[in-house]
Order: sequence, then C-alpha cells, then structure tokens
Amino acid sequence: MDFKNNKGQLFAIINHHLIKENSQWLSSKIDVIVRGKSARELYLCYSILGAKINTEKTDFLNIIKDDSLKAYLETKKANLLEVSRIYLLIAVLEADEDFFVEKVKNIIQVADTGEIETFLKFLILLPNPENYKFAAVEALRTNISNVFDAITLNNPYPAKYFNTQQWNQMYLKAAFMERNLLDILGVEERANKDLTRIISDYAHERWAASRTIDPFFWRPVSKFIEGVLLDDMKHLFQSDNLAENRAAALCCALSDKKEAKDLLEQYQELKNQVESKKITWLNIKK
Repeated sequence: MDFKNNKGQLFAIINHHLIKENSQWLSSKIDVIVRGKSARELYLCYSILGAKINTEKTDFLNIIKDDSLKAYLETKKANLLEVSRIYLLIAVLEADEDFFVEKVKNIIQVADTGEIETFLKFLILLPNPENYKFAAVEALRTNISNVFDAITLNNPYPAKYFNTQQWNQMYLKAAFMERNLLDILGVEERANKDLTRIISDYAHERWAASRTIDPFFWRPVSKFIEGVLLDDMKHLFQSDNLAENRAAALCCALSDKKEAKDLLEQYQELKNQVESKKITWLNIKK
C-alpha cells in the first residue's frame, strides 16, 4: 500500500479545518524547526499540538482526493490532532531528511503514550517509512495495548517491512495479548513455516493447560498442513467449539496438501459451507 502526496493532502485538511491561528502557528513552528535544525523544537511542537488541536471534530476527511489515503485514515479513526502531528513530521522530513530522520526515529524515546500511538499508526505515511523499522519493532516489546495495536492492527507497515522473525514475534504476541487477529493485515501473504511451527507449539501448550485458543490464530497455516499440523486440524474438527471446526475447514480448504483435502472430505457439511462462502474468516465466530 503506497500513498502519494501525503504532505499536500494533509495540509489541505489542516488549512481547511484548523482555526486560522493554529494553522499559522504550526506553519511558523515548522519554519523555525527546519531553519534552526532543532530536535528540541520538533519534540516540543509535536507534544504541544495536543493542547492546541480539537480532537472532537469529525467529517474532515472528505477533502482528501486519494481514496487509499482517505480509507486508511478512516480505518485508523484519525483525528485532527493526529493529522497535524503526522503532517509536522512529513514536513520536516521533506525539508531536510538527512538531518531529521534520526530525530524522528527518536520520538518513541521522548513522547508520551498517545504521541507514540499516533507515530506508529501513521508510520507508513512518512517519507521512506522503512527508515523507522527499528522504532516499529521496538514497539512490539510493550504491554500497553493501545501502543501495540497501533503498529499491529489494521496497519500495512509490518507486512511490508518486518522480516520473518519480527513478523512472527508480532503475530505470537498479538495472540498472547488476545488482540483481534483478524485485524492484522497481510497474514496469508506473510505465512511461513516457522510461524506455523510456533502456532502449533503454542496451541499444544494451551491445550495441555486446558485453555482456549482464538480460532483466528490458525489463519496462516493452510500452506503447511502436514505432520503435526494435520493432527492439529483433526483436533479442531473434533472440538465442541463450532468456531474451531470452521477454522479447520477453512485451513484445509485453502491448503494444497492432499492430506488436508482428504481430511476435509470427512466433514461434508463444513466443506459445503466453505465452498458456498457461508463460512469465511469474517464469520467463523458468528
């Protein structure tokens, strides 16, 4: 997912929806930050915006021409404060990326929780967003759900920039923290054999402790159903939990392994429901 002319479109929002005094204040602050090459002024401005911008105003995204950007901001429930903060970062980076890239990376070290959340939610909009992968990966260490969700859920950044180890770490922790796994983007595309082993091992630990597992957790395993994973699918089919039965049916239906296809044949009602689209990942819990 690539976005173009983010600065111009975010500026249109700011210019149209902020009161003139605040819009002018932000523009003047950006000039001061860039001309003075001041990390201190950047961090202060990023923070002080919270006292200047009304976050309650809604219906301000219609001015955006790029449908992809508009949809992303809507999905992330962006408010005017968040738009203003990301515009600030984009503006200073486009003015002098060589100087400000390291300063922007450091925001997660000096910002409060809400400020970090904004940074992570809209990281993909910054110029050369791959420069900030360290900050995104560092955020995986948190147990603060809002911060973790900001980088993990409905965010294209991890699928595009995380390596396999980082992706797997994120996916497992999302399950451990009981986040909504259906909101992780790119799960099928980033599926890998190491992750399926991790999923199976984690499931066995949970089962041994008589604990439940989110049926969405199994979504990445379809390409790798053999051996232990095939036994896991049998376990799910035999479960008293209908959502787990459905998850197994979806995994086997999407698999290219003969053993998985043969297993699904034993559950014709579930197979028919998958083939008729009555069962999808969106409704297995309904």
